[in-house]
Amino acid sequence: MSKSPRVLRLNKRRIIGIDPGLASTGWGVVDYFRGKIRYLAHGCIVTQAGRPRAERLFFILTSIRAVLDEWRPGESALENLYFGRNVSSAIPVAEARGVISAILAERGLPVREFTPNAIKQGVVGVASAEKSQIQDMVRIILGLPEIPRPDHAADALAAAICCAHAALLM
Repeated sequence: MSKSPRVLRLNKRRIIGIDPGLASTGWGVVDYFRGKIRYLAHGCIVTQAGRPRAERLFFILTSIRAVLDEWRPGESALENLYFGRNVSSAIPVAEARGVISAILAERGLPVREFTPNAIKQGVVGVASAEKSQIQDMVRIILGLPEIPRPDHAADALAAAICCAHAALLM
């Protein structure tokens, strides 16, 4: 007998949100259970500028594996790549995102991808929200005394929150 979608939503879910970047990759882990989101941890993987790109990508790979080993999430959330005006700066981010996606697939984790506007909508309720509004809502939703730092970690937590909220729509 299969579980109904309602029963599935009542199961505790551990979600890792990741904000990919070559220079800085933010991550944040939350638990979602019975409509409540509980903060667990966050951090940022910072690579050394001037090092060969392959070494930086490998550092991201090994660091994300260590985070996954420690927190053992059951699903993941990634922000979709946003090109903006400078397409050439998006290439290193895309490479980091590719490495991270491969690790998540290696672990068999479902990956939910969200546009920046979907994350804003999921966290603040407004797709045009400012970065400071998103960061403050992350703090409020997770019951933290201050905004998570650095910014990339707050963005990763926002992706995880968006993923938890998206489950309600499934």
